[in-house]
Amino acid sequence: MFTTRPTLQGTFGMVSSTHWLASASATAVLEDGGNAFDAAVAAGFVLNVVEPHLNGPGGEVPIILAPAGGRVQVLCGQGPAPTGASVEHYTDLGLDLVPGTGPLAAAVPGAFDAWMLLLRDHGTKSLADVLRYAIGYAEHGHPAVDRIGEVIGTVQELFETEWTTSAAVYLADGRPPGPGALLRNPALAGTWRRLIAEATGSSREAQIDSARRVWREGFVAEYLAAFAARPTMDTSGERHAGTLTAADLAGFEAGYEEPATFTWNGWTIAKPGLWSQGPVFLQQLALLPDGLEYGTPDYLHTLVEGTKLAMADREAWYGDAPAADVTLDALLAPEYSAARRALVGEHASVDLRPGSPDGREPRLPEAALRAASGTGPVLSGVGAGEPTVARDGGTRGDTCHVDVVDRWGNMVAATPSGGWLQSNPVVPELGFPLGTRLQMAWLEPGLPNSLTPGRRPRTTLSPSLALRDDEPVMAFGTPGGDQQDQWTVHFLLAVALRGKVRNGLDLQGAIDAPNWHTDSFPSSFYPRDMSPGSVVVESRVGEPAIAELRRRGHQVSVGEPWSEGRLCAVARDPSTGVLAAGANPRGMQGYAAGR
Repeated sequence: MFTTRPTLQGTFGMVSSTHWLASASATAVLEDGGNAFDAAVAAGFVLNVVEPHLNGPGGEVPIILAPAGGRVQVLCGQGPAPTGASVEHYTDLGLDLVPGTGPLAAAVPGAFDAWMLLLRDHGTKSLADVLRYAIGYAEHGHPAVDRIGEVIGTVQELFETEWTTSAAVYLADGRPPGPGALLRNPALAGTWRRLIAEATGSSREAQIDSARRVWREGFVAEYLAAFAARPTMDTSGERHAGTLTAADLAGFEAGYEEPATFTWNGWTIAKPGLWSQGPVFLQQLALLPDGLEYGTPDYLHTLVEGTKLAMADREAWYGDAPAADVTLDALLAPEYSAARRALVGEHASVDLRPGSPDGREPRLPEAALRAASGTGPVLSGVGAGEPTVARDGGTRGDTCHVDVVDRWGNMVAATPSGGWLQSNPVVPELGFPLGTRLQMAWLEPGLPNSLTPGRRPRTTLSPSLALRDDEPVMAFGTPGGDQQDQWTVHFLLAVALRGKVRNGLDLQGAIDAPNWHTDSFPSSFYPRDMSPGSVVVESRVGEPAIAELRRRGHQVSVGEPWSEGRLCAVARDPSTGVLAAGANPRGMQGYAAGR
């Protein structure tokens, strides 16, 4: 079967990420004797530097890990809402949505502490060992990918007139960097050097814990809290100060959790829990009927309709607030899934239809109901999960991804995001901005995803790990916001239903397969838009399938042949120890490496 690249195979180590420099850096760590966790941490910090329009140190990261011989765990690097981030505070400012940019949208940054826990508990390298690649690229420069300059161009006027500290980094010559231009961030390199210098301890683990304290109580926290307090122009058109304080930063620590899991056709999929959208993946699998033929119009129609049902449940039931008292078991119960599956008819639905697990009546946010009724904003398009310029002139951030498996059988998937260059002004002493994850919480009390001090906003970030016979066999994920748990479901089904390559999983073939998504539910991003009945497909889906989808009532937008999905994947065959990797060709940026 023709693919854009081969599925790589080897026995030493495999990496896949959304940027070739992150993949190369992770590979260098493996070659230097590090394990998969060391490599993932190094890649994560490199992604901060080389994809600053997609993530940053002020953002967040969920990580799912499978240590060789150990149990699968989720490491949550999603920070909570600050103590002062109450619904009342925002509505008293005249807001009905959390702004999409600016310090009012900033949660407590969670990524750094999560990476440090992963390194301390499961890695073998020192802090300096894993940071040296990111320091090198920040200090000496890296060739800017095309998309960085395009994104900076969309916010150039804002940088020049309001966010001047960002202009100093990203408009150094008075204009956005062109493709291949050397982009430096010496302030960020200085932050990592100072962090290493101030992190003391007699052991590797003690030094890492010291670095965690420096981050949350030392100079990093001091500068972040001071900058959050400055009134800043945001998407509301007004200047607002944030709610993040030094006490919020000092009080946060990342932590481990048990994954949410579901078994389908011999595959057990592990995801983050209901504080993420990860269970949407599991619900889509639970809704699948028997006997679907891969790639047919009926297959596409069924998957799209299942996505709508799962996403409607996301809006009604997912979240970290106390109102989120419906269990995952109830959402995945066979009788509940059967009742939901029966709602999939011959024609496309344009309604937002949450279910009633355990007999509970669903409640949707008022803003979601407005979007569903067509009285809210309607914004959609090909590649909508990317940091696109929306039709209202706003910008949306996106995400990165990295997967690693090593020769010992350690496996990890991570989806770093937030703290984009277009999210908040750069803190000049640190070289990076705060994030905007609070935009995903609702300013309406009593919902599972209501903005609540000390609670995590429901995130779209959703790495995946697959097991067979209780053995981890594949780590995978993608950027893409609300599209993540659509594109990755399609990837898994392609792996499971399309056969093998060289006696292993056809990762590259599944990544290359034509992909699609729907926006027929409220977006997680400001301004929380919705496009009822929409389906966006790559043209490679084919005209017969497109015509049949339209006949069934889907509002089909046809994109470029390679416009949907940003997938990464690594795998390991437990019976042979053979490792594999594939990476997304779309965007000409993701790469797999290994031997």
